[in-house]
Amino acid sequence: MISKEAMVAYQRRYQAVAEIELQELRTTSIEMKWRQLNSVINLAKHMGIFSPDPSEEVVYKRWATLKEKAEK
Repeated sequence: MISKEAMVAYQRRYQAVAEIELQELRTTSIEMKWRQLNSVINLAKHMGIFSPDPSEEVVYKRWATLKEKAEK
């Protein structure tokens, strides 16, 4: 069984690490977050656990049409 002192020390270390991780998250650039997101998506695709939503294709086509009309 773990002692109360050991548990309190563990909780303090856990909180310290959580604070550092939160600070790192806050200071991470948008570019880095975008790269991380793309990495996760690519990993999921290679593992076969990512399946794009077919309804998204309609949205992409609408945006392409709007962009095309805006450029004219």
